[in-house]
Amino acid sequence: MSDRMIYSKIELLQSDELKKDLVLYLDFLLQKQFVDNQPVKRIPKFGSAKGTFILSPDFNNPIDDFKDYMPV
Repeated sequence: MSDRMIYSKIELLQSDELKKDLVLYLDFLLQKQFVDNQPVKRIPKFGSAKGTFILSPDFNNPIDDFKDYMPV
């Protein structure tokens, strides 16, 4: 859509109230454009991964492959 077409349609508006509504809508669109382009930075919350990982009961036991390298 060309700028000329947009301007011609704006000039067709006769009511000041409609022009005010148009300005408000344009402000809304501009705000939406800038908000959508900004990345959302997430802040992790403590405990948010609870229940996601399950550790085996022998998690702290030494691994058989490394028994020779660990001090007794």
